[in-house]
Amino acid sequence: MRIRSILWIGRGDELGCGVVADAPSLDVAWAADLEDALALPLGSFEGAVVDARDAAGAAADLRRLRRLRGAPSVLVRIDAHEAPSVPVLMAAGAADVVLRSGDGGGSEELVERIAKLPSSLGAPPAAGSGRQAAPHLRGVVGESAALRAAFELAERAASSQATVLVAGETGTGKELLARAIHAGGPRASKPFLAVNCAAFTETLLESELFGHVRGAFTGADKEKRGLFEGADGGTLFLDEIGETAPGFQAKLLRVLQEREVRPVGGARTRSVDVRVVAATNRELPHEVECGRFREDLYYRLAVFPIQVPPLRERPEDVLPLARHFLARHGRRDGKRGLRLSRDAGHLLQAYPWPGNVRQLDNEMQRVVALSEPGAAVTPALLSPPILGIAEPVTAVGEGETLRATLDRVEAWLLRRALDAHDGRRAATARRLGLTREGLYKKMKRLGIE
Repeated sequence: MRIRSILWIGRGDELGCGVVADAPSLDVAWAADLEDALALPLGSFEGAVVDARDAAGAAADLRRLRRLRGAPSVLVRIDAHEAPSVPVLMAAGAADVVLRSGDGGGSEELVERIAKLPSSLGAPPAAGSGRQAAPHLRGVVGESAALRAAFELAERAASSQATVLVAGETGTGKELLARAIHAGGPRASKPFLAVNCAAFTETLLESELFGHVRGAFTGADKEKRGLFEGADGGTLFLDEIGETAPGFQAKLLRVLQEREVRPVGGARTRSVDVRVVAATNRELPHEVECGRFREDLYYRLAVFPIQVPPLRERPEDVLPLARHFLARHGRRDGKRGLRLSRDAGHLLQAYPWPGNVRQLDNEMQRVVALSEPGAAVTPALLSPPILGIAEPVTAVGEGETLRATLDRVEAWLLRRALDAHDGRRAATARRLGLTREGLYKKMKRLGIE
């Protein structure tokens, strides 16, 4: 019997009962929390179990683990009431998720699931042995475990008819993922139509999606078919769904429930067969709590949620993306053969990319415009915000201690993050992966007002 070395992180009650700890196929080490786990040689474990109290905490631990080279694959164990968060955990990097029943049973099944963990989620597959990307995803650039997890969820979503909610910051590629879901499903031969909900007033958005009859409002001199009818049999992508007004949300909910639309000013409904994929850069559960988004519509949309990670959480994707954009824009502008110098690459990887992939694409367009064909891209060609990340490190004070240098760099990073969020500390803490209390303590220690 092959024995696997497993690290158990979190609550130890399951180990105390002996079923997992005494499993003959497992050699289990225990760490009370992630901080204790990080002090251990993670590369020596074939897998890990995060026994979490809540899905949000588990997702945060996963995001920290996946940044570490050689980190083991992770099985997450959470309470059964957290089941709606399973897709979020998979997108955050979990290899498997097990729900803890109320009576604490199911330990034998847990042992079996642990034994089936892949040896390393982050390691690249051996030649010829790895799972190949689906055809509709092969054109997407990215090597990180976080992005691969999102793509795996997209492949699963493509084969279903469930409504999908793609969440992520602006510029992360949510529409690209929506198009991949459409292209990989049974509706691929039918239309894919997209609309930015934030670009229309409530009345115009209703007309755009549901259509209108002649005379419905001033300027409606002829009947117009809406995008729901235009996408019949295919997919309708509703971008920035979190920006819509409550009145429109109620009408959209009815369409999703009844699968029929009523044109503005019309008396009759028309049946439609449309798969809906929605996207938002807002935290819709928070919007629901604040009364700005209907709870029933949220659950109708988030049947299959997918979280697209921001670029700063997957730095290993920066250089492949930069080279891809450099080559694409170089071909378009007749400047082939452009390449990144090592110093320029280091700066690109160190930059936090608040505008995500879209900002990186724009940066490479600018670089191509400034470059000569076949030249190496040096730091001098990068924009001032990217060059600015070197300032706190290169300007080391005379006689400055290591602690003072690190404090100065940390203060500089905190001030940049606060400026990017207009001084809103709660948002800044979320962006930096800190609690608000943790951010306050750092600001006080570093003398930041």
